[in-house]
Amino acid sequence: MQAEPPARREPIFNLPGVVGATILALIAVHLFRTTVLSPASDFELLLDYAVVPARWTAAWDPSRTTAILNEAGADLQGQEAALRQALARDILGEGDAKPWTALTYAFLHGSWPHVLLNGVWLAAFGTPVARRCGGSRFLLLGALCAIGSAIAHALVHPVSVAPMIGASGAVSGWMAAAARFVFAPHRSEALGFGMVRETHERPRQSLSELARNRSAAMFLGVWFATNLLFGLTAAPLDVTESSIAWEAHVGGFLVGLLLFPWLDRAPASAAR
Repeated sequence: MQAEPPARREPIFNLPGVVGATILALIAVHLFRTTVLSPASDFELLLDYAVVPARWTAAWDPSRTTAILNEAGADLQGQEAALRQALARDILGEGDAKPWTALTYAFLHGSWPHVLLNGVWLAAFGTPVARRCGGSRFLLLGALCAIGSAIAHALVHPVSVAPMIGASGAVSGWMAAAARFVFAPHRSEALGFGMVRETHERPRQSLSELARNRSAAMFLGVWFATNLLFGLTAAPLDVTESSIAWEAHVGGFLVGLLLFPWLDRAPASAAR
């Protein structure tokens, strides 16, 4: 009797290399901050590499310096207000827009749950995008989404001196990119015989097709509603220690949704 071939063993973590490396980079940066740097050094790093909208506003329009100082600590009292105003003066005194922070802020996180949660969502939605586009385009899309996320946050809070950090904007962009094809029909009608395709090989849908796709439309609606609701209510209800930068999430999501076709290597559904 012929011996049966050994059963194939699937890897526990079947992530594309670029996705795994990105997650490890986020974890490594936070591990370095929490174990190597002192609190003072970590605060300096935060100010140098986080997005501070007031810094960009002052560099673009110096006439708003007074508004920035007046706004700093306006919703605080006592020592907290004084510390916030001192922070504003220090930031304005630098006289440097630090444009690199539009990217570097995405590698910084406020806590371990923050970085791990972003890592989970990155693995879930970044994996099909990386398999479809390749590593270089995956990283380029993430960088563009991070920049769009930072700009959106700065436009909504132009005089804020509170640093914004986290990869949520980039992750939101990868999530939007994945939504352009993961909700497409499972079978490829263009092949004629109904062959079931891998998720990352499905045809890309246009915005109008997404709107007509019930699953995709529901996903987009729930995503926007959840971000808006949680962003507006999390801090007042003490769900989180700080406010959620929902504007940044929406900015990154829109960039990924709109720019993904330019970086996608697969044709759209109409071409198929």
